[in-house]
Amino acid sequence: MFKKQNSPRTRSVLLATVVLAVTISPFAVAATGHVLRENGRNPTATSETQIVGRIAGTDNNTGGYTTRQSNLSDTGGGAFYGCRAALRVQNGPATEPCVRANNLSTGFAFEFNTTHGNTAGTITVGGGGDANKPFTTNATGVATGLNADRVDSKSADDIVQESVNAASRFADVAADGKLNGGRGVTSVTVQGPATDGTYRLVFADDISKCALTATEQVLKDAGPVAVQRVDAKTVDVQTSGTSAGAVAPAQRPFDLVATC
Repeated sequence: MFKKQNSPRTRSVLLATVVLAVTISPFAVAATGHVLRENGRNPTATSETQIVGRIAGTDNNTGGYTTRQSNLSDTGGGAFYGCRAALRVQNGPATEPCVRANNLSTGFAFEFNTTHGNTAGTITVGGGGDANKPFTTNATGVATGLNADRVDSKSADDIVQESVNAASRFADVAADGKLNGGRGVTSVTVQGPATDGTYRLVFADDISKCALTATEQVLKDAGPVAVQRVDAKTVDVQTSGTSAGAVAPAQRPFDLVATC
C-alpha cells in the first residue's frame, strides 16, 4: 500500500496552480467579453460579435457552415432575428436591415428550402395592399419557375382581357344614331339630313393604324356601306339602301369594328 506524501514541493506546485488560475481567468474574460449564457438573455452588446470560420463545403446537409442553429422540437423555431431599423433618409444616419446575407464570390447569397411542405414561406409587409412591395430588385431577367398571376395589381385574366379590348373596338349603332353598345367609342352623331345616311363616330383612342369594317344589320334592301377616316380618332360611316334596283343613301342600323 502506498502512503500519501505531502511534500513541501507538492504543496508549492498546487499553490502556484491556484494562483495562476485565479490571476489569469479575469483577464481572459475581460479580453473576450462575457461568455454566452444558456437558457437566458445575454448582456446587450455595444459592438459586433464576430464568429469567423474557415470551413470547407461538403455535399452533406450538416457541413460547410461556420455556425448552425437547430431546434429539434416539432413546433419549429430554428432562429429568430429582430431589430429596430428605421427607413434610411437622404443625408440621414446609416441603417442596416435586420438580416443580411452577402456572398463575396459567385455563388448563392441565400437558399430557402422546405423538405416536405407545400409552401416555402411568406413575406408580409405592414397591412399589405398595392401600396406595399414584397421586395425590390435591379435584376430584369426571367425568374425560373416563378409563376406571377398579378402584374400592376391586375390578374393574368385582366391583362388578357384588356389586351383584347384594346385590340378590338366596335360600335352597334341604330338607324337614328343611338349607340346600342360598343367598346372604345365615345360618341355617335347623325351628320346632315336623314336622306344622307351619314354617321360620325369618335373613338377614345387612336385608331389610325386599325382596320375598319362596317356592315349593315338588316339584309332586306341593304346597300353598300362606306367608311371614311376624318382624323386619328374619328370615322364617318355612310349607309344606303336599294329601291327598285336603285341605290341611295339612307339611315340604316350598322356595326363598325376597328381591329388593331
